[in-house]
Amino acid sequence: MDVHILGGLSVREGGVSITPTAAAPRQVLALLTAFAGQVVPVTVLTEELWPSGAPRGARTELATHIAELRTLIARALHDSEDDGAPGGWSERRTADAVLVSLPGGYRLDTGVGVHDIGQFERAVGAGYRAMDVGDLARASLRLGEALALWRGEPYAGVAAGPCLRREIERLESTRLSVLDQWVEAQLGLGRHEEILSELPGLAARYATDEPLQAHLMVALLRCGRHEEALAAYERLRTVLHRETGMEPSARLRRLQHSVLAVRHTRVGTGRTTPHPADAAFGHGYAPVPTTPARTDGAPLVTWYGPALPRIPAQHQPARADTPTMGVAVAV
Repeated sequence: MDVHILGGLSVREGGVSITPTAAAPRQVLALLTAFAGQVVPVTVLTEELWPSGAPRGARTELATHIAELRTLIARALHDSEDDGAPGGWSERRTADAVLVSLPGGYRLDTGVGVHDIGQFERAVGAGYRAMDVGDLARASLRLGEALALWRGEPYAGVAAGPCLRREIERLESTRLSVLDQWVEAQLGLGRHEEILSELPGLAARYATDEPLQAHLMVALLRCGRHEEALAAYERLRTVLHRETGMEPSARLRRLQHSVLAVRHTRVGTGRTTPHPADAAFGHGYAPVPTTPARTDGAPLVTWYGPALPRIPAQHQPARADTPTMGVAVAV
C-alpha cells in the first residue's frame, strides 16, 4: 500500500486508489494512516469525528465508515489481481486483513509499499547524523531530499479533528526544524546568495521563528546588506513584543551586535581574525566559494512557494577555527 499525506491524502492499494471522496470515511482513513500498523482505539476515532461529543449511534456510524473503506480496499485488491500485480502479495491479502478489527479499535496494515512519512523521517535522520559529524554537503543533500517530499499542507483536504490536528502540528513543527537545519547547512557551504531568493518569504511566514530570522540576518550580512539584516532584527523584535510581550533571545541580540560590529569594521582582502562580537555569539568564519554553484539537474526544495535549488556540494566547509579569506558569519 502506498500512502502519501505530505500535501493531501492519497492511499493506493496495488496502484488503485482507496481514498474515499466522502468527508467522514476520508477522515477515518487519514487517522488510520497517521498511526499505520498501530491499533487506533474506537474512542479516539469517535473523538476525531465528533469533537463536541459522540451522538447516539456513533459506534454504528463508525462501523459503517469502516465497512465503506473495506469495500474500497476489496475492490482495489480485486483490480490489482486482474492486472497481474507482481509478487502475489495482493492475492494473499483480504480487506479484513488490511483493515483489521481488534478489541477496542482498528489497525491499518499497509504491508509493503511507499509511505512518504517514513521516507521523510529516514532522510531527516540521515541528514541530522551528517550534521552531527560536520558533513554539511551530505546534510544538505539528505535534508533537501526530505523537504522535497512535501507537496503542500499535510492531510490537505481532510476535515481534521483534534487528533489529526495534533499530528499535523507535529509534522509542521518537524518540517520547520528540518528547514532550519537545511538552511544552516547551506550557509555553512557558502550558499547565502542562493537561499536569499527564498529566505525573506519564509521569515515573513514564520515571523517569530528565531532560527529562520537568524539565518536571514546571516545571509544578508554575508551579501553586505547590513541595513537589511538589522531591519530583519527589528521586525522580529516588533512582532515578538506585539504577540508575546517578550524581547528576542540573547542569541539574537548577540547576532544583532555582530551585524553592527561587522558593519563598522573595514575588512581587508588579507587574512582576517574573528571579531569579538562574533566570537561571543559562537559564530565561525567560513570561506565564501567564488565558483558559481551548479544548478543543472538539482532536485528542488519547496516550501509552499517558489522552489529553492538544492546545489550539489563543490567545496568542503572550513573548520570554524581556521583563518580564511573574507568574513562570513555562520549559524
